[in-house]
Amino acid sequence: MKITPMAIPEVLLITPARHGDERGWFSETFRQSALEEAGFTGGSFVQDNHVRSTTRGILRGLHFQKPPHAQDKLLRCARGTILDVAVDIRKGSPTFGQWVGAELSADNAAQLLVPKGFAHAYCTLTEECEVLYKVTDYYAPAAEGALRWNDPALAIDWIVPAREISTNERDGKASLLANLDTPFVYDDGA
Repeated sequence: MKITPMAIPEVLLITPARHGDERGWFSETFRQSALEEAGFTGGSFVQDNHVRSTTRGILRGLHFQKPPHAQDKLLRCARGTILDVAVDIRKGSPTFGQWVGAELSADNAAQLLVPKGFAHAYCTLTEECEVLYKVTDYYAPAAEGALRWNDPALAIDWIVPAREISTNERDGKASLLANLDTPFVYDDGA
């Protein structure tokens, strides 16, 4: 399993190895100890989710859960291709308001670890996508937060043109970064 920090180093790109023969392939997609060795301190994953999207251009997010129910997320795309994005929403962070993204697909087997303190979203780049993800806290509707996916201050390149993106009403009316009262605070470890 190859684990690489992204441009915002708390966000990790994980590429599991695939071992194949004439029957197909085998891949270990999750190992808690490997994440811990790479510096992940978010705790244990407690819930798995599986999402199906039927068309290209479906955008889900930018979501987060507020403390005490904040979640780390580990995502992979089991069918199709998505652009997976994390936005730093930690007060005082040198990368506050910046985003990183990676294409995750069934073919590349890449995964993205999005830690607490980041808003998260993905956009489907192909028809028929299935996304699997783990979280470190249970879904808590009262703790939900969101950031608007098309906020000009974020300038996220979703690859799919904005006019072709489909999202729900809640995500379309989420807070702009300038109005976000974030509960997350950057800790540089000093």
